Amino acid sequence: MKEEMKINGHTLIELGFIPDKWFKEAIDFINETQLTGNEMLEYLKQFKAEPMIELHQKAVPFSINIKAENELEQNNIDSVMKTMNVVMKTPTVVGGTILPDACPSGANGTIPVGGVVVTKNAIHPGMHSADVCCSVMLTDFGKINPKEVLDAAYLSTHFGPGGRDRENQYRFPTELLNAFENTKMLNSEAMIQVARKQLGTQGDGNHFLFVGKSKKTGHTMMITHHGSRAVGGRLFKRGMKIAEKFRKKISPNTLKQNAWIPFETEEGQEYWKALQVVREWTKQNHICIHNATVKKVGATVKNRFWNEHNFVFKDGDLFYHAKGATPLNEKFMPDVTVPRLIPLNMAEPILIVEGNSNENNLGFAPHGAGRNFSRTQHKKNKVNQTIEEIFEEETKGLDIRFYSDEIDISELPSAYKNANSVREQMGEFGLGKILDEVIPYGSIMAGDFEKNAPWRVKKREKLMNLK
Repeated sequence: MKEEMKINGHTLIELGFIPDKWFKEAIDFINETQLTGNEMLEYLKQFKAEPMIELHQKAVPFSINIKAENELEQNNIDSVMKTMNVVMKTPTVVGGTILPDACPSGANGTIPVGGVVVTKNAIHPGMHSADVCCSVMLTDFGKINPKEVLDAAYLSTHFGPGGRDRENQYRFPTELLNAFENTKMLNSEAMIQVARKQLGTQGDGNHFLFVGKSKKTGHTMMITHHGSRAVGGRLFKRGMKIAEKFRKKISPNTLKQNAWIPFETEEGQEYWKALQVVREWTKQNHICIHNATVKKVGATVKNRFWNEHNFVFKDGDLFYHAKGATPLNEKFMPDVTVPRLIPLNMAEPILIVEGNSNENNLGFAPHGAGRNFSRTQHKKNKVNQTIEEIFEEETKGLDIRFYSDEIDISELPSAYKNANSVREQMGEFGLGKILDEVIPYGSIMAGDFEKNAPWRVKKREKLMNLK
């Protein structure tokens, strides 16, 4: 008796199909029903992929809300324009804008910081970046000594890698735990553990805790700036993997960093749901630090503002990917009816603003002062001065503290664009009206925590022993 011919995955690949989850069902059916030849090909027609989605031949036009005042700034704008022109060829893109704090943030074709890219029915994880829901929160403490608030805040926050040990963790709200457990992409023991551990922590880089006084009222105000830490970082990685699967299948000519998840798919719906939970976790992260500080100083909260500036916002079938852009339009944050916050640098006021959409801004304002060059280049520019000299010169009169006790000069004011230029361009391009300013008293940042990281200390000790 002649042995029955059976197909496998290699058979389908040889016929030109890309491996997918339907393979097993199709292989089982074909083998069970003993389909061969034209009958098999007719059955497989239902799994034939849609035509590949090609890049736009020309970059979709985008608005420009930035201008150069010197050669350094022009070089920065040229780099931003170069990368943005590649981003805007991505098939799903329908619009975009760049803001006064725009600067490159990766390989050519990566959305710049200070950029907004609008897509249709598509979420691009690479366009909201790994620092999901990076955001700012302000609490008005009323008439209270700013030093008292900064001292209490130092005991309430946490900077640097890792998180809090069990004894020092903030309470994880039951409703937030339920949200994690009911969200497929967040419901794992590892994810929930890191969410507990890092609640009430701010990470590193340009994240800060700032204390100052309102120019209008004289009230002491505290502002925190940070994102979703490892919670958002892990979701981002998962999102990028999912987007890459779709990219290979439907648009292989799209750059990997611009891969997308079609919103109408199950994966798109689940990723969007997970993003909203991460947003709530990040907001709670701010609240923990603020409430603990309020309790320590025995104050009463006079007011509180919060907004994200690294996120993807939905309006109908359009998705606004903001990578370092402050949403002005209420439609992006219907749950937030207060003004927005724009920090500049530790020596400059934090701006409290409001504004509307126009043709240029698409409903967004800058999220800060931005950079004209990288952290590494900034350090090279300062080689003729000691770290202590630079710190003294740039923070005179301010109470600046680094959680690691090591100064990070790449976060000092000279590392950023001229704050006055950013403010002037906000006015020129209609990027928000300034309602008030928080005049700086002092701030806390992570500092150069890597300088005395355990692995660096070990390496130094090993070199000393070899001498």
